[in-house]
Amino acid sequence: MSTKIYVGNLPYSVTDSNLRNNFAEFGTVTSAKVMMDRESGRSKGFAFVEMTSADECQAAIAALHGMSVDGRSIVVNLAKPREEGRGFGGSREFRASSRPNVGYGNDGYGGGY
Repeated sequence: MSTKIYVGNLPYSVTDSNLRNNFAEFGTVTSAKVMMDRESGRSKGFAFVEMTSADECQAAIAALHGMSVDGRSIVVNLAKPREEGRGFGGSREFRASSRPNVGYGNDGYGGGY
């Protein structure tokens, strides 16, 4: 069983250390990371917490899921593994050469009037 927890619907004021302290009540936290937007430097409103055992994860999930934090009901559940091919650079990369008739007009070469 996974020992990584997804925490969603977080207020933007929550920090890594707040997260670590709140989850430490249920066991040993090996990492706690609030995801930040690269451009603005602001929280994205979700985080990941890793704990040392599955039992600790289940205890934290049972106690914290749905809890109100600064007026927001947080979501706490087991993190799902990342899917391959998501976003840019994955297996679904855009390539103009794989599309028929690229461009405008006849056969993708423009003109055609």
